[in-house]
Amino acid sequence: MTTIKGPAIFLAQFAGDNAPFNTLESICKWAASIGYKGIQIPTWDARLINLQRAAEDKDYALQLKTTVQSYGLEITELSTHLQGQLIAVNPSFDPLFDSFAPSELHNNPKERQQWAVQQLYYAIKASHNLGLKALATFSGAFLWPYVYPWPQRPENLVETGFTALANMWLPILDACEQYDVDLCYELHPGEDLHDGVTFDMFLAKVVYHKRANILYDPSHFVLQCLDYLQFIDIYHERIKMFHVKDAEFNPSGRQGVYGGYQNWQARAGRFRSIGDGQVNFKAIFTKLTQYDFKGWAVLEWECAFKNSEDGAREGAQHIKDYIIRVSDHAFDDFASAGPDDNLNRKLIGLSDD
Repeated sequence: MTTIKGPAIFLAQFAGDNAPFNTLESICKWAASIGYKGIQIPTWDARLINLQRAAEDKDYALQLKTTVQSYGLEITELSTHLQGQLIAVNPSFDPLFDSFAPSELHNNPKERQQWAVQQLYYAIKASHNLGLKALATFSGAFLWPYVYPWPQRPENLVETGFTALANMWLPILDACEQYDVDLCYELHPGEDLHDGVTFDMFLAKVVYHKRANILYDPSHFVLQCLDYLQFIDIYHERIKMFHVKDAEFNPSGRQGVYGGYQNWQARAGRFRSIGDGQVNFKAIFTKLTQYDFKGWAVLEWECAFKNSEDGAREGAQHIKDYIIRVSDHAFDDFASAGPDDNLNRKLIGLSDD
């Protein structure tokens, strides 16, 4: 077994125009000062990384890595959540998702999608140049408006959608194979890949591509009432990344999974800072350790109530406490009888004749 690496922090929810969150150097200094050992970088944020340059200029990639290491940190992974979202967009969401792309691509879904594909290729090559083995993303969604089958979905609509989704992603997955990078889809409401069943459907369509893997985030499963511990038992071979994010689900006589169009504070299901929700992280860290998860435990702070800096500071300590330093020997070795083939034969009733 392997000791999970961490604590690390996803910078997407922290990067901003004010210090210390406005440059890579200052945000690294801040993260290290509150106990983090790694950072996960959102590749759409030019304050933190020039993605194209990291893909095309190995010296720049080395400089980026060296800068982060100078603060006692490692780059855990790159994230392409926003670009991945744009790989597949149902037309009803076009106006909302335009904000994920440069302004010159707004109102032009075809060119926006081509830009997103190129961004994924840059991120794959940049990951390779940085010596990273996993890349985070979203799948995008053709079918999300049809998630609840009323009115009845037309025959083969889901089949058509997943075939199209797979065709979009297969060349990108092949590029991942070329550069030895696992593409990790965060299974997330709003995406066509949002639970185990939809991941299985996609996996079949991409012919069980070895680079199609999972970013495990239990908070999204709490909000779906999905067994997030059994999920690890089923999919541990495909789990290559881990977001540590808490959540709670408190249904009432008025509200359940769908949330009644309420804001996050008023929903039955909502994200919380680590330790303030219902996720059993001790069990999660045990299972991931049991299955020899070799990646990082990365805080993703999202909370309807708590200040982000407080959540980050508390989260570093929580993750440090959850990480299980694996033992190099069995707890009952003191009572071991040692290797003895003759004794073994006697114990099961075999004679030496």
